Amino acid sequence: MMERNPLLDSYLRQLRLPTFTKLYPQFAADAARNNHDTVRFLLALAEQEVNQRQLNMLQQRLKNARFPVIKELADFDFSCLPMLNKAQILDLARGEYIQQKQGLILIGNPGLGKTHLALGLAAAACREGRRVRFWTAAGLVNELIQAQDEHRLHRFIASALKLDLVVLDELGFIPFSQNGAQALFTFCSELYERLALIITTNLKFADWVQVFGDERLTAALLDRLTHHAHIIELLGESYRFRERTQGEHAE
Repeated sequence: MMERNPLLDSYLRQLRLPTFTKLYPQFAADAARNNHDTVRFLLALAEQEVNQRQLNMLQQRLKNARFPVIKELADFDFSCLPMLNKAQILDLARGEYIQQKQGLILIGNPGLGKTHLALGLAAAACREGRRVRFWTAAGLVNELIQAQDEHRLHRFIASALKLDLVVLDELGFIPFSQNGAQALFTFCSELYERLALIITTNLKFADWVQVFGDERLTAALLDRLTHHAHIIELLGESYRFRERTQGEHAE
């Protein structure tokens, strides 16, 4: 490995090329040993710098999304849900629905993989350079109410509008207060047709009033969320139940 050049190191730091700075002694030695020309040497270093920057940016997008865990569509067992259209899910992963600012609603009983699919699609969006944010429905409502109490709801929503995709998980597990329902309605109404939204829910649309409490508000919200939306119902047996029964049979 060739010796480092302090002046070159200084210039590269000023140019904010950390990977270039780290690797040039090794790459220069390899180039000299293999008689590579200067352009090939510089190209190899530039490629490493670009690749590392892209990786850093992806890691930052994944961090900013605040996923509870990272899930991949490649790990989803489509064979357990034969009625689920795998081709449709993989087509959605290309992200055209995000570009079109459309919605995606995943409906089904607990344990069918709705959250896995939502996280997998959201991670795919991050890899395409999209700005993504994940919330559970209950968590978002708590943040909205706090923002409302602190007179910064407008700023909260304005910040969300800078995103490309919002994931709202587990809508229907906990009923909302009147304030919470109204705050979530305001949030979703502001996002409507301005960015993409993925919702997972265990409730059929007719039962959403149980969560929001107000029939008019529920109808108005559903009208917005289902317009231009891809609606996918998951039917099957809970994977947690399958694992438990398989374990019992194994014993």
